Amino acid sequence: MKHLLHNPIFKIISEVAKESKTPAYVIGGYVRDLLLNRASKDVDFLIIGNGIDFAELVAKKIGRGTRVNVFKNFGTSQLVFQDWDIEFVGARKESYRSDSRKPIVEDGTLQDDQNRRDFTINAMAISLNALDFGHLIDPFDGQGDLKLKKIRTPLNPDITYSDDPLRMMRAIRFATQLNFKIDEESFEAIRKNAHRIEIVSKERITDELNKIIVANKPSIGFELLFDSGLLKLIFPLMAQLHGVDTIKGKSHKDNFYHTLQVLDNICETTDDLWLRWAAILHDIAKPATKRFEEGIGWTFHGHEDKGARMVPKIFRELRLPQNEKMKLVQKLVQLHLRPIVLAQSTVTDSAVRRLLFEAGEDIESLMLLCNADITTKNEYKVKKYKNNFELVKQKLIEVEEKDQLRNWQPPVDGNDIMVHFGLEAGREVGIIKNAIREAILEGEIPNDRVLALEFMFAKGEELGLKRKK
Repeated sequence: MKHLLHNPIFKIISEVAKESKTPAYVIGGYVRDLLLNRASKDVDFLIIGNGIDFAELVAKKIGRGTRVNVFKNFGTSQLVFQDWDIEFVGARKESYRSDSRKPIVEDGTLQDDQNRRDFTINAMAISLNALDFGHLIDPFDGQGDLKLKKIRTPLNPDITYSDDPLRMMRAIRFATQLNFKIDEESFEAIRKNAHRIEIVSKERITDELNKIIVANKPSIGFELLFDSGLLKLIFPLMAQLHGVDTIKGKSHKDNFYHTLQVLDNICETTDDLWLRWAAILHDIAKPATKRFEEGIGWTFHGHEDKGARMVPKIFRELRLPQNEKMKLVQKLVQLHLRPIVLAQSTVTDSAVRRLLFEAGEDIESLMLLCNADITTKNEYKVKKYKNNFELVKQKLIEVEEKDQLRNWQPPVDGNDIMVHFGLEAGREVGIIKNAIREAILEGEIPNDRVLALEFMFAKGEELGLKRKK
Protein backbone atom coordinates (compact mmCIF):
# COMPACT_ATOMS: atom_id res chain seq x y z
CA MET A 1 0.00 0.00 0.00
CA LYS A 2 3.06 2.24 0.34
CA HIS A 3 2.85 3.42 -3.28
CA LEU A 4 -0.74 4.66 -2.73
CA LEU A 5 0.22 7.14 -0.01
CA HIS A 6 1.18 9.93 -2.39
CA ASN A 7 0.48 13.07 -0.36
CA PRO A 8 3.48 14.51 1.60
CA ILE A 9 1.36 14.50 4.80
CA PHE A 10 1.95 10.74 5.18
CA LYS A 11 5.74 11.22 5.11
CA ILE A 12 5.52 14.12 7.59
CA ILE A 13 3.44 12.06 10.04
CA SER A 14 5.78 9.09 9.64
CA GLU A 15 8.72 11.34 10.54
CA VAL A 16 6.92 12.76 13.60
CA ALA A 17 6.00 9.20 14.69
CA LYS A 18 9.67 8.17 14.48
CA GLU A 19 11.00 11.28 16.22
CA SER A 20 8.44 11.15 19.05
CA LYS A 21 8.48 7.35 19.31
CA THR A 22 4.68 7.42 18.96
CA PRO A 23 3.08 4.82 16.64
CA ALA A 24 0.73 6.33 14.04
CA TYR A 25 -1.70 4.84 11.51
CA VAL A 26 -4.13 5.93 8.80
CA ILE A 27 -7.50 4.41 9.73
CA GLY A 28 -11.13 4.25 8.75
CA GLY A 29 -12.88 5.82 5.78
CA TYR A 30 -9.76 6.99 3.96
CA VAL A 31 -8.36 3.44 3.87
CA ARG A 32 -11.72 2.08 2.69
CA ASP A 33 -11.97 4.69 -0.08
CA LEU A 34 -8.34 4.11 -1.10
CA LEU A 35 -9.12 0.44 -1.70
CA LEU A 36 -12.30 1.36 -3.58
CA ASN A 37 -10.42 3.90 -5.74
CA ARG A 38 -12.68 6.65 -4.44
CA ALA A 39 -11.06 10.09 -4.20
CA SER A 40 -10.90 11.46 -0.65
CA LYS A 41 -9.12 14.34 1.03
CA ASP A 42 -10.53 13.62 4.49
CA VAL A 43 -8.07 11.54 6.52
CA ASP A 44 -8.19 10.18 10.09
CA PHE A 45 -4.90 9.38 11.83
CA LEU A 46 -4.86 7.06 14.82
CA ILE A 47 -2.15 7.79 17.37
CA ILE A 48 -1.11 5.29 20.03
CA GLY A 49 -0.74 8.01 22.62
CA ASN A 50 -1.96 11.59 22.87
CA GLY A 51 -3.50 12.61 19.54
CA ILE A 52 -3.68 16.32 20.43
CA ASP A 53 0.01 16.55 21.36
CA PHE A 54 0.90 14.63 18.19
CA ALA A 55 -1.11 17.07 16.07
CA GLU A 56 0.86 20.00 17.55
CA LEU A 57 4.14 18.30 16.59
CA VAL A 58 2.85 17.75 13.04
CA ALA A 59 1.76 21.40 12.76
CA LYS A 60 5.20 22.51 13.93
CA LYS A 61 6.91 20.33 11.30
CA ILE A 62 4.62 21.62 8.53
CA GLY A 63 5.30 25.21 9.62
CA ARG A 64 3.82 28.12 7.65
CA GLY A 65 1.62 29.04 10.61
CA THR A 66 -0.33 25.78 10.50
CA ARG A 67 -3.04 25.95 13.16
CA VAL A 68 -4.43 23.03 15.16
CA ASN A 69 -8.13 23.02 16.13
CA VAL A 70 -8.64 21.07 19.35
CA PHE A 71 -11.92 19.39 20.36
CA LYS A 72 -11.19 18.37 23.94
CA ASN A 73 -14.66 16.89 24.55
CA PHE A 74 -13.97 14.34 21.81
CA GLY A 75 -10.23 14.01 22.39
CA THR A 76 -9.57 14.92 18.78
CA SER A 77 -7.70 17.62 16.90
CA GLN A 78 -7.83 18.80 13.32
CA LEU A 79 -5.72 20.78 10.88
CA VAL A 80 -5.79 21.62 7.19
CA PHE A 81 -2.84 20.65 5.00
CA GLN A 82 -3.01 21.95 1.44
CA ASP A 83 -6.71 21.25 0.76
CA TRP A 84 -6.84 18.09 2.87
CA ASP A 85 -8.83 17.85 6.10
CA ILE A 86 -6.66 16.01 8.63
CA GLU A 87 -7.90 14.66 11.98
CA PHE A 88 -5.96 13.05 14.83
CA VAL A 89 -7.32 10.86 17.60
CA GLY A 90 -5.65 8.80 20.29
CA ALA A 91 -6.36 5.05 20.29
CA ARG A 92 -9.14 4.22 22.70
CA LYS A 93 -11.17 1.49 24.25
CA GLU A 94 -14.91 1.99 24.77
CA SER A 95 -17.66 0.61 26.99
CA TYR A 96 -21.33 1.61 27.08
CA ARG A 97 -24.25 2.08 29.48
CA SER A 98 -27.68 0.93 28.26
CA ASP A 99 -29.28 4.39 28.49
CA SER A 100 -26.70 6.29 26.42
CA ARG A 101 -24.78 5.95 23.16
CA LYS A 102 -21.94 8.02 24.66
CA PRO A 103 -19.17 5.59 25.59
CA ILE A 104 -16.95 5.46 28.65
CA VAL A 105 -13.53 5.96 27.06
CA GLU A 106 -10.11 4.68 28.15
CA ASP A 107 -6.72 4.83 26.43
CA GLY A 108 -6.28 1.77 24.26
CA THR A 109 -4.17 -0.12 21.77
CA LEU A 110 -4.50 -0.33 17.99
CA GLN A 111 -6.43 -3.58 18.48
CA ASP A 112 -8.80 -1.94 21.01
CA ASP A 113 -9.46 0.88 18.56
CA GLN A 114 -10.13 -1.42 15.63
CA ASN A 115 -12.46 -3.51 17.80
CA ARG A 116 -14.61 -0.44 18.57
CA ARG A 117 -15.09 0.49 14.89
CA ASP A 118 -18.57 0.23 13.40
CA PHE A 119 -17.89 -1.93 10.31
CA THR A 120 -15.13 -4.18 9.04
CA ILE A 121 -14.62 -1.92 6.00
CA ASN A 122 -14.00 1.01 8.37
CA ALA A 123 -11.68 -0.88 10.74
CA MET A 124 -8.70 -1.23 8.40
CA ALA A 125 -5.51 0.68 9.18
CA ILE A 126 -2.26 1.43 7.32
CA SER A 127 0.95 1.72 9.33
CA LEU A 128 2.98 4.94 9.02
CA ASN A 129 5.78 3.58 11.22
CA ALA A 130 9.34 3.10 9.97
CA LEU A 131 9.41 -0.67 10.52
CA ASP A 132 6.35 -1.46 8.38
CA PHE A 133 5.38 1.76 6.58
CA GLY A 134 2.46 1.13 4.19
CA HIS A 135 1.49 -2.23 5.73
CA LEU A 136 -2.29 -2.86 5.80
CA ILE A 137 -3.65 -4.11 9.14
CA ASP A 138 -7.01 -5.77 8.49
CA PRO A 139 -8.01 -8.00 11.44
CA PHE A 140 -11.66 -8.49 10.34
CA ASP A 141 -11.14 -9.05 6.60
CA GLY A 142 -12.48 -5.68 5.53
CA GLN A 143 -10.82 -6.25 2.14
CA GLY A 144 -12.91 -9.40 1.67
CA ASP A 145 -16.09 -7.51 2.56
CA LEU A 146 -15.21 -4.76 0.07
CA LYS A 147 -14.92 -7.42 -2.65
CA LEU A 148 -18.21 -9.02 -1.56
CA LYS A 149 -19.83 -5.55 -1.25
CA LYS A 150 -20.92 -6.37 2.27
CA ILE A 151 -21.59 -4.26 5.40
CA ARG A 152 -20.64 -6.28 8.48
CA THR A 153 -19.69 -5.38 12.06
CA PRO A 154 -16.26 -6.41 13.45
CA LEU A 155 -17.78 -7.86 16.63
CA ASN A 156 -21.22 -9.22 17.62
CA PRO A 157 -23.73 -7.03 15.68
CA ASP A 158 -26.32 -7.32 18.44
CA ILE A 159 -23.94 -5.67 20.92
CA THR A 160 -22.54 -3.23 18.32
CA TYR A 161 -25.98 -1.81 17.49
CA SER A 162 -27.32 -1.89 21.02
CA ASP A 163 -24.25 -0.02 22.32
CA ASP A 164 -24.48 2.74 19.70
CA PRO A 165 -27.81 2.62 17.83
CA LEU A 166 -26.73 5.36 15.40
CA ARG A 167 -24.61 2.63 13.78
CA MET A 168 -27.87 1.14 12.44
CA MET A 169 -28.44 4.35 10.45
CA ARG A 170 -24.80 4.36 9.39
CA ALA A 171 -25.04 0.74 8.15
CA ILE A 172 -27.97 1.70 5.95
CA ARG A 173 -26.25 4.91 4.84
CA PHE A 174 -23.09 3.05 3.74
CA ALA A 175 -25.17 0.37 2.01
CA THR A 176 -26.91 3.17 0.09
CA GLN A 177 -23.81 5.21 -0.74
CA LEU A 178 -21.70 2.22 -1.81
CA ASN A 179 -24.56 0.06 -3.16
CA PHE A 180 -23.49 -2.73 -0.75
CA LYS A 181 -25.63 -5.37 0.98
CA ILE A 182 -25.94 -5.50 4.76
CA ASP A 183 -24.82 -8.88 6.13
CA GLU A 184 -27.87 -11.02 7.01
CA GLU A 185 -26.90 -11.48 10.68
CA SER A 186 -26.20 -7.76 10.90
CA PHE A 187 -29.57 -6.81 9.39
CA GLU A 188 -31.42 -9.11 11.78
CA ALA A 189 -29.60 -7.36 14.65
CA ILE A 190 -30.78 -3.99 13.28
CA ARG A 191 -34.37 -5.29 13.25
CA LYS A 192 -33.99 -6.55 16.81
CA ASN A 193 -32.45 -3.30 18.09
CA ALA A 194 -34.48 -0.81 16.03
CA HIS A 195 -36.25 0.47 19.17
CA ARG A 196 -32.87 1.55 20.58
CA ILE A 197 -32.78 4.40 18.03
CA GLU A 198 -34.94 6.32 20.52
CA ILE A 199 -31.85 7.16 22.63
CA VAL A 200 -30.20 8.92 19.66
CA SER A 201 -30.74 12.65 19.12
CA LYS A 202 -32.97 13.76 16.24
CA GLU A 203 -30.11 15.86 14.88
CA ARG A 204 -27.79 12.86 14.48
CA ILE A 205 -30.55 10.73 12.94
CA THR A 206 -31.45 13.43 10.41
CA ASP A 207 -27.79 13.97 9.56
CA GLU A 208 -27.58 10.29 8.51
CA LEU A 209 -30.96 10.51 6.78
CA ASN A 210 -29.77 13.47 4.69
CA LYS A 211 -26.66 11.51 3.68
CA ILE A 212 -28.95 8.72 2.45
CA ILE A 213 -31.07 11.26 0.55
CA VAL A 214 -28.09 12.77 -1.31
CA ALA A 215 -26.82 9.34 -2.41
CA ASN A 216 -27.14 8.37 -6.09
CA LYS A 217 -30.12 6.07 -5.41
CA PRO A 218 -31.76 6.95 -2.06
CA SER A 219 -34.54 4.38 -2.47
CA ILE A 220 -32.03 1.69 -1.44
CA GLY A 221 -31.73 3.31 1.98
CA PHE A 222 -35.44 3.99 2.45
CA GLU A 223 -36.36 0.40 1.63
CA LEU A 224 -33.81 -0.79 4.21
CA LEU A 225 -35.14 1.71 6.75
CA PHE A 226 -38.67 0.42 6.15
CA ASP A 227 -37.77 -3.29 6.18
CA SER A 228 -35.73 -2.91 9.39
CA GLY A 229 -38.54 -1.14 11.26
CA LEU A 230 -36.48 2.01 11.71
CA LEU A 231 -38.55 4.20 9.38
CA LYS A 232 -41.74 3.95 11.43
CA LEU A 233 -39.73 5.10 14.47
CA ILE A 234 -37.76 7.98 12.91
CA PHE A 235 -40.23 9.15 10.23
CA PRO A 236 -43.63 7.49 10.83
CA LEU A 237 -45.51 9.68 8.32
CA MET A 238 -43.40 8.30 5.50
CA ALA A 239 -43.87 4.71 6.69
CA GLN A 240 -47.64 5.31 6.61
CA LEU A 241 -47.47 5.80 2.84
CA HIS A 242 -46.81 2.05 2.54
CA GLY A 243 -49.56 -0.35 1.58
CA VAL A 244 -52.50 -0.78 -0.79
CA ASP A 245 -56.20 -0.83 0.08
CA THR A 246 -58.79 -2.57 -2.13
CA ILE A 247 -62.54 -2.02 -2.07
CA LYS A 248 -64.93 -3.50 -4.65
CA GLY A 249 -62.01 -4.58 -6.78
CA LYS A 250 -60.54 -1.07 -6.94
CA SER A 251 -57.04 -0.46 -5.55
CA HIS A 252 -54.79 2.59 -5.33
CA LYS A 253 -51.05 2.50 -5.99
CA ASP A 254 -48.60 1.98 -3.13
CA ASN A 255 -47.67 5.58 -2.34
CA PHE A 256 -44.50 4.56 -0.49
CA TYR A 257 -42.93 2.91 -3.54
CA HIS A 258 -44.31 5.64 -5.81
CA THR A 259 -42.57 8.24 -3.60
CA LEU A 260 -39.30 6.31 -3.79
CA GLN A 261 -39.56 6.20 -7.58
CA VAL A 262 -40.19 9.96 -7.72
CA LEU A 263 -37.19 10.48 -5.42
CA ASP A 264 -34.90 8.34 -7.58
CA ASN A 265 -36.23 10.10 -10.70
CA ILE A 266 -35.45 13.58 -9.39
CA CYS A 267 -31.97 12.40 -8.33
CA GLU A 268 -31.21 11.89 -12.03
CA THR A 269 -31.63 15.62 -12.66
CA THR A 270 -30.53 17.38 -9.45
CA ASP A 271 -28.19 16.99 -6.46
CA ASP A 272 -30.18 19.56 -4.48
CA LEU A 273 -31.09 18.13 -1.06
CA TRP A 274 -34.23 20.28 -0.76
CA LEU A 275 -35.66 19.29 -4.14
CA ARG A 276 -35.13 15.70 -3.02
CA TRP A 277 -37.01 16.48 0.22
CA ALA A 278 -39.83 17.94 -1.90
CA ALA A 279 -39.98 14.61 -3.77
CA ILE A 280 -40.17 12.75 -0.45
CA LEU A 281 -42.96 14.96 0.89
CA HIS A 282 -45.00 15.66 -2.26
CA ASP A 283 -47.62 12.98 -1.41
CA ILE A 284 -47.08 12.88 2.37
CA ALA A 285 -50.73 13.81 3.06
CA LYS A 286 -52.22 11.05 0.92
CA PRO A 287 -52.92 8.71 3.88
CA ALA A 288 -54.75 11.55 5.66
CA THR A 289 -56.85 12.48 2.58
CA LYS A 290 -57.55 8.98 1.22
CA ARG A 291 -61.25 8.32 0.54
CA PHE A 292 -63.19 5.68 -1.40
CA GLU A 293 -65.97 7.22 -3.52
CA GLU A 294 -68.66 5.07 -5.11
CA GLY A 295 -68.41 5.04 -8.88
CA ILE A 296 -65.06 6.80 -8.81
CA GLY A 297 -62.68 4.78 -6.65
CA TRP A 298 -59.89 6.08 -4.45
CA THR A 299 -59.37 9.82 -4.16
CA PHE A 300 -56.83 12.02 -2.37
CA HIS A 301 -58.53 15.38 -2.75
CA GLY A 302 -56.57 18.30 -1.31
CA HIS A 303 -53.48 16.23 -0.46
CA GLU A 304 -51.25 18.97 -1.91
CA ASP A 305 -52.77 21.66 0.36
CA LYS A 306 -52.72 19.49 3.47
CA GLY A 307 -49.21 18.27 2.64
CA ALA A 308 -47.92 21.85 2.36
CA ARG A 309 -49.45 22.66 5.78
CA MET A 310 -47.70 19.59 7.26
CA VAL A 311 -44.21 20.57 6.05
CA PRO A 312 -43.29 23.03 8.89
CA LYS A 313 -44.17 20.49 11.60
CA ILE A 314 -42.24 17.72 9.82
CA PHE A 315 -39.20 20.00 9.52
CA ARG A 316 -39.45 20.90 13.22
CA GLU A 317 -39.71 17.28 14.32
CA LEU A 318 -36.75 16.21 12.16
CA ARG A 319 -34.70 19.27 13.23
CA LEU A 320 -34.48 20.44 9.64
CA PRO A 321 -33.99 24.18 9.11
CA GLN A 322 -36.99 26.50 9.57
CA ASN A 323 -35.93 28.88 6.82
CA GLU A 324 -36.17 29.54 3.08
CA LYS A 325 -35.31 25.89 2.37
CA MET A 326 -38.42 24.79 4.24
CA LYS A 327 -40.52 27.40 2.38
CA LEU A 328 -39.21 26.08 -0.95
CA VAL A 329 -40.22 22.50 -0.05
CA GLN A 330 -43.61 23.75 1.17
CA LYS A 331 -44.20 25.66 -2.07
CA LEU A 332 -43.25 22.70 -4.27
CA VAL A 333 -45.53 20.35 -2.30
CA GLN A 334 -48.37 22.90 -2.61
CA LEU A 335 -47.96 23.35 -6.38
CA HIS A 336 -46.82 19.89 -7.51
CA LEU A 337 -50.15 19.00 -9.19
CA ARG A 338 -50.51 22.26 -11.10
CA PRO A 339 -48.21 21.57 -14.09
CA ILE A 340 -49.61 18.02 -14.30
CA VAL A 341 -53.16 19.41 -14.58
CA LEU A 342 -51.96 21.86 -17.26
CA ALA A 343 -50.30 19.01 -19.15
CA GLN A 344 -53.61 17.11 -19.25
CA SER A 345 -55.67 19.99 -20.65
CA THR A 346 -55.54 22.90 -23.07
CA VAL A 347 -52.89 25.28 -21.81
CA THR A 348 -54.33 28.78 -21.47
CA ASP A 349 -52.27 31.93 -20.99
CA SER A 350 -54.16 32.79 -17.79
CA ALA A 351 -53.39 29.37 -16.21
CA VAL A 352 -49.70 29.78 -17.09
CA ARG A 353 -49.65 33.35 -15.73
CA ARG A 354 -51.10 32.13 -12.45
CA LEU A 355 -48.54 29.32 -12.21
CA LEU A 356 -45.67 31.73 -12.92
CA PHE A 357 -47.00 34.15 -10.32
CA GLU A 358 -47.28 31.47 -7.63
CA ALA A 359 -44.06 29.56 -8.41
CA GLY A 360 -41.86 32.61 -9.08
CA GLU A 361 -38.13 31.82 -9.22
CA ASP A 362 -38.87 28.19 -8.31
CA ILE A 363 -40.72 27.36 -11.53
CA GLU A 364 -37.81 25.28 -12.93
CA SER A 365 -37.60 23.31 -9.66
CA LEU A 366 -41.35 22.70 -9.79
CA MET A 367 -41.11 21.40 -13.35
CA LEU A 368 -38.28 19.04 -12.32
CA LEU A 369 -40.47 17.64 -9.53
CA CYS A 370 -43.46 17.24 -11.83
CA ASN A 371 -41.41 15.42 -14.47
CA ALA A 372 -40.09 13.12 -11.72
CA ASP A 373 -43.69 12.47 -10.60
CA ILE A 374 -44.47 10.59 -13.83
CA THR A 375 -44.02 6.99 -12.67
CA THR A 376 -46.60 5.15 -14.77
CA LYS A 377 -45.34 2.00 -16.51
CA ASN A 378 -47.66 2.74 -19.46
CA GLU A 379 -45.30 3.90 -22.23
CA TYR A 380 -48.11 5.65 -24.13
CA LYS A 381 -49.06 7.71 -21.05
CA VAL A 382 -45.42 8.55 -20.31
CA LYS A 383 -44.89 9.80 -23.87
CA LYS A 384 -48.13 11.78 -23.76
CA TYR A 385 -47.29 13.44 -20.42
CA LYS A 386 -43.72 14.22 -21.49
CA ASN A 387 -44.89 15.77 -24.77
CA ASN A 388 -47.53 17.83 -22.99
CA PHE A 389 -44.95 18.96 -20.41
CA GLU A 390 -42.82 20.27 -23.27
CA LEU A 391 -45.82 22.30 -24.45
CA VAL A 392 -46.30 23.65 -20.91
CA LYS A 393 -42.59 24.57 -20.70
CA GLN A 394 -42.76 26.36 -24.05
CA LYS A 395 -45.87 28.23 -22.95
CA LEU A 396 -44.12 29.22 -19.71
CA ILE A 397 -41.25 30.72 -21.72
CA GLU A 398 -43.60 32.60 -24.07
CA VAL A 399 -45.80 34.04 -21.30
CA GLU A 400 -42.79 34.94 -19.16
CA GLU A 401 -41.17 36.84 -22.04
CA LYS A 402 -44.42 38.67 -22.80
CA ASP A 403 -45.79 39.40 -19.32
CA GLN A 404 -42.71 39.13 -17.03
CA LEU A 405 -44.68 37.60 -14.17
CA ARG A 406 -41.92 35.71 -12.37
CA ASN A 407 -41.72 37.06 -8.79
CA TRP A 408 -44.26 39.60 -9.98
CA GLN A 409 -46.07 42.13 -7.83
CA PRO A 410 -49.05 44.03 -9.31
CA PRO A 411 -48.07 47.51 -10.59
CA VAL A 412 -50.67 49.11 -8.29
CA ASP A 413 -50.42 48.30 -4.58
CA GLY A 414 -52.52 48.86 -1.47
CA ASN A 415 -50.81 52.16 -0.73
CA ASP A 416 -51.82 53.53 -4.17
CA ILE A 417 -55.43 52.54 -3.51
CA MET A 418 -55.48 54.19 -0.07
CA VAL A 419 -53.91 57.42 -1.40
CA HIS A 420 -56.20 57.78 -4.44
CA PHE A 421 -59.41 57.03 -2.53
CA GLY A 422 -58.43 58.46 0.88
CA LEU A 423 -58.96 55.10 2.58
CA GLU A 424 -57.49 53.41 5.65
CA ALA A 425 -56.33 49.80 5.32
CA GLY A 426 -59.43 47.64 5.22
CA ARG A 427 -61.89 45.51 3.22
CA GLU A 428 -62.30 47.84 0.20
CA VAL A 429 -58.52 48.08 -0.30
CA GLY A 430 -58.26 44.28 -0.33
CA ILE A 431 -61.13 43.89 -2.81
CA ILE A 432 -59.61 46.36 -5.30
CA LYS A 433 -56.09 44.97 -4.90
CA ASN A 434 -57.29 41.39 -5.55
CA ALA A 435 -59.38 42.52 -8.52
CA ILE A 436 -56.32 44.18 -10.15
CA ARG A 437 -54.21 41.08 -9.63
CA GLU A 438 -56.91 38.76 -11.02
CA ALA A 439 -57.52 41.04 -14.03
CA ILE A 440 -53.83 40.90 -14.98
CA LEU A 441 -53.53 37.16 -14.38
CA GLU A 442 -56.66 36.48 -16.44
CA GLY A 443 -55.36 38.72 -19.25
CA GLU A 444 -58.19 41.25 -18.97
CA ILE A 445 -55.64 44.07 -18.73
CA PRO A 446 -51.88 44.12 -19.48
CA ASN A 447 -49.23 44.19 -16.74
CA ASP A 448 -49.00 47.99 -17.04
CA ARG A 449 -49.26 50.66 -14.29
CA VAL A 450 -51.28 53.24 -16.26
CA LEU A 451 -53.89 50.69 -17.32
CA ALA A 452 -53.93 49.14 -13.83
CA LEU A 453 -54.65 52.60 -12.34
CA GLU A 454 -57.55 53.06 -14.77
CA PHE A 455 -58.90 49.65 -13.72
CA MET A 456 -58.47 50.66 -10.05
CA PHE A 457 -60.59 53.82 -10.51
CA ALA A 458 -63.31 51.87 -12.33
CA LYS A 459 -63.40 49.24 -9.59
CA GLY A 460 -63.54 51.95 -6.93
CA GLU A 461 -66.59 53.51 -8.62
CA GLU A 462 -68.29 50.10 -8.62
CA LEU A 463 -67.81 50.01 -4.83
CA GLY A 464 -69.19 53.54 -4.46
CA LEU A 465 -65.83 55.07 -3.58
CA LYS A 466 -64.98 58.65 -4.49
CA ARG A 467 -61.67 59.47 -6.08
CA LYS A 468 -59.62 61.87 -3.95
CA LYS A 469 -58.95 65.19 -5.70
